[in-house]
Amino acid sequence: MKAILFALLLPTAAAAEFNVVSDRSTFVGLMQEGQLKHSLFPIRLRVTPDGLIDGEAVGSTVTGSWQWDNGYFCRTMAWGDREIPFNCQLVEVDGRKVRFTENQGQGRAATFRID
Repeated sequence: MKAILFALLLPTAAAAEFNVVSDRSTFVGLMQEGQLKHSLFPIRLRVTPDGLIDGEAVGSTVTGSWQWDNGYFCRTMAWGDREIPFNCQLVEVDGRKVRFTENQGQGRAATFRID
C-alpha cells in the first residue's frame, strides 16, 4: 500500500500554470472550498483550518495534523497503521488544482482537485 501512496507523488506536467501559495490564510481559504481528491486513485482528504487532516486513501483511513511554517505546508500523517513522516511541502494552485511538492519543493509532487 505504501508504494501506491508514493506513486501519487509523481512529477506533474510542466504546461500547467501553477502559482505558489505563500501564506496560511490563502491556503486555509483554498481548503475550505472542498475536499482534496486525486484523479487517478480513490483518495479524498479534508484539511481543516484548526490543523487537522482526515480522509481515506485506497480503502484506509488517513489522519494527521498540519501547520504552516515559513511559506510551507508542514504535515505528519498516518495511513491506516502506517506512519507518514513529517514533511514540509511547497503548495501551488492552478484554478481548482492544488499541487503539493515534498521537501520544500525539491521532491516528488502530488496534484489534487478541490471538489
